[in-house]
Amino acid sequence: MTTLSYTADAVATGDGRNGHVRSSDDLVDLDLGIPEDLGGAGGHVSNPEQLFAAGYSACFLSALNSVARVQRVKLRDAQVQAKVTISGGGAGFDLAVELVALLPDVPPETGEALLEAAHRKCPYSRAVAGNIPVKLSLAQS
Repeated sequence: MTTLSYTADAVATGDGRNGHVRSSDDLVDLDLGIPEDLGGAGGHVSNPEQLFAAGYSACFLSALNSVARVQRVKLRDAQVQAKVTISGGGAGFDLAVELVALLPDVPPETGEALLEAAHRKCPYSRAVAGNIPVKLSLAQS
């Protein structure tokens, strides 16, 4: 059995949420800022929650496709939306995630089973298990 390994490498500079992130290969090269909803200036900047949502949605979709292949379910135009919420205040902040999957032509009961199986397989889901709430939902097509 082949063991796969990959290490992503990125550096944050500046003032964290009001700073900059860049990956070692320069494919990620973004200014960061605090969203207006959290009292920041907002603007044409990203934030850690957006980056987490992007990574989680892509990883979960990959896990979903993998479990669908094993279960011999044909996915067509599947999509996963990750909604990452940060909330809290002076005592600290908490995260919550909702993963909403659009699975056209897949019966709801099959879709629910696929979501649960993908949640068990996805490295992001396993990493946050027991640490933050993750809600799994099927989108209405």
